Order: sequence, then C-alpha cells, then structure tokens
Amino acid sequence: MTTFDLGGFQKQISTQNVALPPVDKWDPDFCGDIDIQIKHDGSWFYMGTPIGRKSLVKLFASVLKREDDHYFLVTPVEKVGIQVEDVPFIITQWKKENSKLVLTTNTGQIIVVSSENPIQIFADKKTGTYLPYALVHRNLWARLHQNVFYQLAELGEERVLDGKRHLMLESSDYHFSLGEL
Repeated sequence: MTTFDLGGFQKQISTQNVALPPVDKWDPDFCGDIDIQIKHDGSWFYMGTPIGRKSLVKLFASVLKREDDHYFLVTPVEKVGIQVEDVPFIITQWKKENSKLVLTTNTGQIIVVSSENPIQIFADKKTGTYLPYALVHRNLWARLHQNVFYQLAELGEERVLDGKRHLMLESSDYHFSLGEL
C-alpha cells in the first residue's frame, strides 16, 4: 500500500468546478494502491474506518474511474487504486417522472433509465446471484438495492424474451428485464 495524503488528495479534487470532472481524459501516472474500500453495501472505508462525511464520499465518487475490473481515484496528477467489493454505487431510490424511470444512487447521483443508462443483469461479485445493475456513468455501475428491486418488480410485466420468461419494465421507449422468471 502506498502512503496517501488524504487531505492533499481532497484539496486537488475539490478545486475542480464541474459536477463530474473529466476523469476519462486524465491519464496521470499510477501512484500505487491505497487502503480505501467500497463495501458491498456501498459504504466507503479508509484504513478500515468508515468515511462518515457524505460530502467526502461524494467528492471521491466524482473522481472514480474504472479500467477493466480495477477501480482508481484520479486527479490530473495522481492515480491511486482502491478496492470495490462489487460495484461502487447502490440505487437507493426510484420514482416515475412522466413515463421515465428515475433512479438515485447512495451518493445522490440521479440517472434516467434509457439506452444511455441501461439496466442489465450481472452476477454480483460477492454473492454470485444474478441481479439488475444500472449504468451510472463512465463505465461505473450501481446495483439496485433489494428494496428498490422488490418495488420495481411489483411494476413489472411478464414477457417472453429470446424464448425465456422475463420480468420486464420500461422507461419511456426503453424496455429492460429485471431478470428471468
């Protein structure tokens, strides 16, 4: 593990004046791994201690980058590896606005389910269970919280897709499966 100046890193990224910094355009040198973990439930830990300040978690989440199956916090001059047990975000709330399904993550990011922000079924990296995940942005996914999944399942309709029965939902003109029945 690399020695890490949490305060210095926070200063570097808090000077960015955009909602989501362009981390996909930043390619700094890799500085090593640091002891930050995003647990299966979406909570963030630094050196085994929960990061309790939601504003700090939001700040770190804004500079999170995924390359293959590895996650990094990135500034224009630093790139440090972190551990993610499954995915970095959890969908904790949902609502219907007109005919669109609007989801909110545990860090307050709002997404509208669409072909740009699809819902797909993946195996949970911790449990192996196939569950629905929503693309938040920049190749970063969010798992639907169990409560959200059950609430959305009540709205779903059974349809046959590729010869298999699926629980289907829609958001505007985008249709997706919550899973096989």
